[in-house]
Amino acid sequence: MKRTSSRKICSYKICLIFRMPLGRAFMKVFLTGTGRLTADVCEMSHPVGPRRRFIIEKGPHLPLHAPPMIRPHRLLFTAAALALSACPAWAGVDFSHQIVPILRKHCADCHTGEKKKGGFSLNDRVALLEGSENGPVAVPGKVDGSRLLEVVLSTDPDEQMPPKGARLTTNETELLKAWIADGLPWEDGFTFSKPSYEPPLRPRRPEPPPVMDGRENPVDRFIDKYLSEHKLPRPAEVDDGAFLRRASLDLIGLPPTPAELEAFVKDSDPGKRARLAGGLLARDTDYAEHWLTFWNDHLRNDYAGTGFITGGRSQISQWLYRALVTNMPYDEFARELVAPPKDDSAGFGAGIKWRGEVSAGQTVEIQFSQSISQTFLGINMKCASCHDSFIDQWKLTDAYGLAAIYSDKPMELYRCDKPTGKPAVASWVFPELGNVDAAAPRPERLNQLAALLTHKENGRFSRTLVNRLWHRLMGRGLVYPPDSMGMQPWDADLLDFLGADFQDHGYDVKRTLALIAGSHAYQMQAATLARDTDDKGFVFTGPRAKRLTAEQFVDAVWAITGTAPAKPDAPIQRGKPAPAGAAELQGQWIWQPLGAQQPPPGETLAFRRIWTLGGKPVKAGAVVTVDNEYDLYINDARLAGDKDWQTIDSVSLAGALRPGDNEIVIVGKNAGSGPNLAAVYFDAAATLEDGSRSRLVSDTDWQWTATLPDAAAKFPPGTVWAQASEIKGPWAASKGGEIKSLLAAVESGPQPMVRASLMKADFLMTTLGRPNRDQIV
Repeated sequence: MKRTSSRKICSYKICLIFRMPLGRAFMKVFLTGTGRLTADVCEMSHPVGPRRRFIIEKGPHLPLHAPPMIRPHRLLFTAAALALSACPAWAGVDFSHQIVPILRKHCADCHTGEKKKGGFSLNDRVALLEGSENGPVAVPGKVDGSRLLEVVLSTDPDEQMPPKGARLTTNETELLKAWIADGLPWEDGFTFSKPSYEPPLRPRRPEPPPVMDGRENPVDRFIDKYLSEHKLPRPAEVDDGAFLRRASLDLIGLPPTPAELEAFVKDSDPGKRARLAGGLLARDTDYAEHWLTFWNDHLRNDYAGTGFITGGRSQISQWLYRALVTNMPYDEFARELVAPPKDDSAGFGAGIKWRGEVSAGQTVEIQFSQSISQTFLGINMKCASCHDSFIDQWKLTDAYGLAAIYSDKPMELYRCDKPTGKPAVASWVFPELGNVDAAAPRPERLNQLAALLTHKENGRFSRTLVNRLWHRLMGRGLVYPPDSMGMQPWDADLLDFLGADFQDHGYDVKRTLALIAGSHAYQMQAATLARDTDDKGFVFTGPRAKRLTAEQFVDAVWAITGTAPAKPDAPIQRGKPAPAGAAELQGQWIWQPLGAQQPPPGETLAFRRIWTLGGKPVKAGAVVTVDNEYDLYINDARLAGDKDWQTIDSVSLAGALRPGDNEIVIVGKNAGSGPNLAAVYFDAAATLEDGSRSRLVSDTDWQWTATLPDAAAKFPPGTVWAQASEIKGPWAASKGGEIKSLLAAVESGPQPMVRASLMKADFLMTTLGRPNRDQIV
């Protein structure tokens, strides 16, 4: 079992663990649509020992409205209990860097490749567990009585291993003990024997097998052939409710509402499942804010952490959000990250500039090499960034070749943090497709790299992404692990077909997701797994159950309890960009008339306007921003506020407006250390019961006063009001586009719930598996 610090993916069944004050009772709690709670003790086997948790695989849907007996504080307590109880800390050995060198040095001559002395082979984990002609050599978790340890510790010349040459050091022996105690973890796909599989580079377009039983989706045609060849029965499919929950959580990260579930189950159209994926993927904002988690993980993008305070790191959040919400073609997506046309996508390649002295493997240039190769090609360059890799073909020169493309100065090869005196030469890892001109300026080198990466003959690029999508939807990749695309896929034809199909259809990520999610294979019941299921190699018997991501879990809790944050931490403009030709802004930026000097710091003014509505509003929202901060009151009630002048807020006015007159009050405050421009901008739209629409914007018809209201927005008698003035400043140019987009979203309806993917990591999300995005894992 491979142990890394990568994200824990979790299952569709919400698992909550209670740690009781008396004894240590772990209770499995099923949340049902009727609000009933049932509990029992749940234990799950783990390769190294039991872990206790609860899983709801096929249980009733997760309700969006908490039943009376499920209170928010109880759910949050439960979530905290899960965080504390379900995730054991691992102190495992590093197989690649600690165990492989020992086995290669002391055991490889007699027990790897074609050599199998005593009937014992170390070529792979399966061979290790088979033991020798005399029985088991090493048993996971059993240090006492281990035959492997007996022979390496023996001083008997007829028994000791290795029989000749240097004996194992005390440290090496202790590492072997720890490895056995830890369950004999093994890098997935690693073998000491010469690889018999060489992954193709160029695209391959296999013809889908013949249709069986009317199952025409190409995915099903390949899977049906696979099952037939392996003499495996076709797994049964899940029922409508389970399928809807699975697809909804996978594609948009949210459980279906009770109304959606009821409508889907009652729908008698046999084509409803095939259509479902397209309908979910058309929910652009939900799709983008769910898959933001996936890409933040892979691209190491975050909203807080190392490097932001010192300026050694920059976000790509707005660029990434825009790319997802508009379904940017994946080849364009990659090119803009590798060779950024603007600064908004440059943070990916720039990595983190660590403070102080860092190892040669942590420089910005080496981070670039690791990020490009792992994200887009499924090549793990971390080992090769220090020395020629122990576990695959990549060499130190490969890692430094990519790094030198990014570097703006000559680089020297460092091996294990020691200079070699040899220069690094800018180069591409697949020279058969072309190469980078090492003498070209840095921007041109990056453009050349982007072109090679997305070259039509680079099948590795498209295969890597479709394998990640398959892994995310089906629980295990066609190649596993997804960051090791040199491993042999369990169905090469299916992988190659999906990769070529993805390329042939314009690198449309949503289309490939819909193709997979629309297959009968995706609808199969989850495979039943045992501790040793994959010990003799992977066999596809259906999708594998997945844990909910930390963000999916938190989103579900927020949806049930109605406790989502009011504003995201991510510095992004939510929703789709304003369509071309969107109407120009009607509002004005207003303040009191300017005198000889600009407004002083700390100046606080109140602005008001009466908005008369000719009927009951059924939908209403506003966009508001103030340089520097504001509080918004409607009909004597505070509705919103913000202290960040760079933020433009979208505010739902649902329930705040009424037929007839409505008083709108904005208290704005200037900031700064000296006189500077200040202004208020407000734009609201309401749709009434009869379908008519009403609009209110900030303009010179508003009034201002220096007398401030009380907490109920009441002004003292005798308050003097004056007409506001339009203020000409930089805001329209810098913020106009964002305001137009938010207005378009406001007019289409209220903003959806703020998602966990838009928030900084907290203790709960970190414990549930949200990774540290500072490091490449």
